[in-house]
Amino acid sequence: MPVSAEIARRRTFAIISHPDAGKTTLTEKFLLFGGAIQTAGAVKSNKAQKTATSDFMEIERQRGISVATSVMGFDYQDYRVTILDTPGHRDFAEDTYRTLSAVDSVILVVDSVKGVEAQTRRLMEVCRLRNTPVMIFVNKLDRDGKPPFDLLDELEETLKIRVRPLTWPINQGRSFQGVYNLYSKELNLFRPTKTTRAEHVVAVRDLHAPELDAHLPAADVRQLRDDVELVEGIYDPLDEAAYRRGALAPVFFGSASNNFGVQELLDTFVALAPAPIGQPAVSRFVRAEEPAFTGFVFKIHANLDPRHRDRIAFVRIVSGRFERHAFYLHTRLGRKLRFANPTTFLANDKSVVDEAWPGDIVGLYDSGQFAIGDTLTEGEPLVFQGIPRFAPEILREVVNLDPMKTKQLDKGIRELTEEGVAQLFTQQPGNRKIIGTVGELQFDVLAFRLEHEYGARCSFRPLSIYKAYWLEAESPTELRDFVARRTNSIAYDRDQRPVLLADSQWTVNALKQNYPALNFLAWNEPQEQLQQLASL
Repeated sequence: MPVSAEIARRRTFAIISHPDAGKTTLTEKFLLFGGAIQTAGAVKSNKAQKTATSDFMEIERQRGISVATSVMGFDYQDYRVTILDTPGHRDFAEDTYRTLSAVDSVILVVDSVKGVEAQTRRLMEVCRLRNTPVMIFVNKLDRDGKPPFDLLDELEETLKIRVRPLTWPINQGRSFQGVYNLYSKELNLFRPTKTTRAEHVVAVRDLHAPELDAHLPAADVRQLRDDVELVEGIYDPLDEAAYRRGALAPVFFGSASNNFGVQELLDTFVALAPAPIGQPAVSRFVRAEEPAFTGFVFKIHANLDPRHRDRIAFVRIVSGRFERHAFYLHTRLGRKLRFANPTTFLANDKSVVDEAWPGDIVGLYDSGQFAIGDTLTEGEPLVFQGIPRFAPEILREVVNLDPMKTKQLDKGIRELTEEGVAQLFTQQPGNRKIIGTVGELQFDVLAFRLEHEYGARCSFRPLSIYKAYWLEAESPTELRDFVARRTNSIAYDRDQRPVLLADSQWTVNALKQNYPALNFLAWNEPQEQLQQLASL
């Protein structure tokens, strides 16, 4: 099959939401409807007998939350669908932001009871920065929530995007009957079931046809007709071009936990969502249909399978054809690498693949040669843009609770911080290790994984550090002199770049005034887009 045909059938997207909106549940129902799994896991509580397919880390199973992006690919109809299920918690937003650089579109899940929440707004801001096409799934219609028209108004006003409903709910809460598909003109009546597919689809080309009364109570029929008439009168017809520009969000209603409205969303998504188009690099835009292979690393995960201690670099294919056993240039290292066992994923289940195409996510076994943002090509020295790394907001010193496991602790901290979940700074003398994160929960995750994956126990001592600033100067001499004078407040990141650990904003302002030749950077990739992202 030619590359153009492979590109046309790819749909690579992320599912994003505020915590507890039902994102992971919707992900599993996509897998269920796509035939990738036969029974969905229950995402209920820490004591649940089953857990979500996409929550494969032990701490995710115990806490009932997603703390890392998981990748799931499956075939649906004539399409190759790749889902990236992202963490909803704000403390892991950096992982979500990086994931958005590796997808072509997004499905945003909104809780019908709570409406638009804080993290929903931040995620939408990131999508707008990239002009990412967004579809919205209003979830939990089986509960009494906000009226649908009020929710649509809230979506437009809060998220600053035009919306167009493509399905419409028939009641809410206990009287929820199903949804009417405005896109395909079908009535979908579902039976509540949390683990298997169950549906009753009725073709209804004319809502005023009398046979509709055979499927719904008379009051519901009247309400549906009135609602649909109002929808068609208020909202413009679906503009597919506006959706693909990120200017219009189609909206679907349903209940992921009970399989209401999921089929309509999935069918419409694969029909409307964009195929891969390419990715901006520093030197040029790389088009998906170019024959030469290119790809970039957007995620690294150590111990994906704790039994084998493997470390996987997740690579988004941007252009061309990726082939097993072929040699590709690692542009940062300047040397060619060959991959014997590239894999595709269904969460932590892996399958070896012989080839991959634009839009696919492949996992490459990593012995430490990869970092987030690295590029692979057939020879062109490209660097792709838009892989953010943010300045840490909380900094704490690592305290080793078991000196007999110092080597295991050092290895664990190095590998876990290379995943991008936190940043490591080393201060001399004494090789003092300081961890920086954007949220408190990341320290809990680090401590848990260090103990259970590396056998090393540690705690994190609070420090009186206001913020970390990367230091740059045109004159190497001026930079060396400053570092020598401020030794007690200088640390080094994993690339041995000097970082100022400032105790207050007043100190930073004074140093900027006294050392005008130095640049104090609150992020380590000073690009305009990262400034915007860091402000969210």
